[in-house]
Amino acid sequence: MSALPSAASATAAILVIGNEILSGKVTDLNSPFLCKELRALGVSLRRIEVVPDEIDVIAEAVARLSQTYDHVFTSGGIGPTHDDKTIEAVAQAFEAAVEQSPLLVELLEQWYGDTLNEARLRMALVPAGAEIAHGGDVKIPVVFARNVMILPGVPELFRKAFRPLRERFLCHPYHCRRAYVTVMEGDIADLLTRIERDHESVDVGSYPVFEADSPYRVMLTFDSKSADAAQAALNAFLSEVPAAGVYKVE
Repeated sequence: MSALPSAASATAAILVIGNEILSGKVTDLNSPFLCKELRALGVSLRRIEVVPDEIDVIAEAVARLSQTYDHVFTSGGIGPTHDDKTIEAVAQAFEAAVEQSPLLVELLEQWYGDTLNEARLRMALVPAGAEIAHGGDVKIPVVFARNVMILPGVPELFRKAFRPLRERFLCHPYHCRRAYVTVMEGDIADLLTRIERDHESVDVGSYPVFEADSPYRVMLTFDSKSADAAQAALNAFLSEVPAAGVYKVE
């Protein structure tokens, strides 16, 4: 599948689905993984939402997010049990019927043989008109409904499903420069505000460290789609901070 590079960043949202996440029974590991993946691909993740296993709630979120962001990734709710409601909810969001995919039925027959039952056949249901990515490096079939990528909730399967298809989301990467300083965050707050104002294409991040044995007090990041812009913002910062206050630069 060909990548679609873009001068501007594509935007994305993650929709995590499951009562088990909201109740604390299970910890969401998929969002942190996908955050890093999307950043490496140059995609700007703008939102993460967690919703319960309720069709109307899921459908509302899918419809809203798909209209707002270039890509939406759902996590969870696509198994054989009563609480797996994502497919039906995505279909409702797009006012589509739910239909059985012959390809998925064939794969399920291969996997389960004589143990294939009605419950497992639920995993062959897709929103009408959906794309099913499978074959080649894609070992786990992945359903795409418009700009929504429907992924499993089990972290191991989530990663195996996403990784072979990650290149389709590739756009211009982010460039990040870092400075680690020994001065306190409050001492440089006004300077950072001014730098972000003067360098509009750069996102300036400030992350204090409180461990007593740390050799620096704040990690600063300067992120941009332009390597030159990120470097210029870093240079502007360094020009106004005493060299003794800078632990290292990356």
